[in-house]
Amino acid sequence: MTFAATILTLYPEMFPGPLGISLAGRALEENRWSLATVQIRDFAADKHRTVDDTPAGGGAGMVLKADVLASAIDHARAAQPDAPVLAMTPRGKPISQARIRELAAGPGVTILCGRFEGFDERIFEGRDVEEVSVGDLVLSGGEPAALMLLDACIRLLPGVMGAASSGTEESFEQGLLEYPHYTRPQEWEGRTIPEVLRSGDHAKIAAWRKAMSEDHTRLRRPDLWERHCGVRDRSASGARRENEDQGQ
Repeated sequence: MTFAATILTLYPEMFPGPLGISLAGRALEENRWSLATVQIRDFAADKHRTVDDTPAGGGAGMVLKADVLASAIDHARAAQPDAPVLAMTPRGKPISQARIRELAAGPGVTILCGRFEGFDERIFEGRDVEEVSVGDLVLSGGEPAALMLLDACIRLLPGVMGAASSGTEESFEQGLLEYPHYTRPQEWEGRTIPEVLRSGDHAKIAAWRKAMSEDHTRLRRPDLWERHCGVRDRSASGARRENEDQGQ
């Protein structure tokens, strides 16, 4: 099954962009995923092909019209009815690696890229659109965010990464940041590779990497660390209850 990506945008020329090179580009050539762009402006009903209007209640900027967006979404859904529709917006739920894995395991995704002040709010309930954010920042449009989301999905598709296990120890996969990496030369500007990584003792190396992941997460991302500790505590409590139920 080919992972199919459909992009609803005012700037289809921005795609595939960086997704046309490296791993994603090679996967596109090998038909491991497909890309289609839909010009939102094609669904405007007036002779000027108007896609936006002034905000109700006043204010700066322009807002993408619900009727135009709905027509574009309906068009995309007719071609790919099982794909979720995601709108890239800083007001959305932060995307997670877990959600990326869910998307990559599915038939594909339709991504709605905003511009100006954003979308008419009615489109989210009217067309069951999932609001997604790639971080606490504001971009000039949803296209760069869509490229980021697709790259995260594509690299997880079967056969895209060189080794099937390449992604299992990366940041966020186990709820932690990834441990630090080193390579040759052994010494650089007076800084050496940690001795444990040169020891050949795989158990010690694994323990060091786990400790480094935990330390880096605790210091750099206390939000992730708190969540990780909560999950770990709940898992331990569940194991204790199961042992008690079994009379152990």
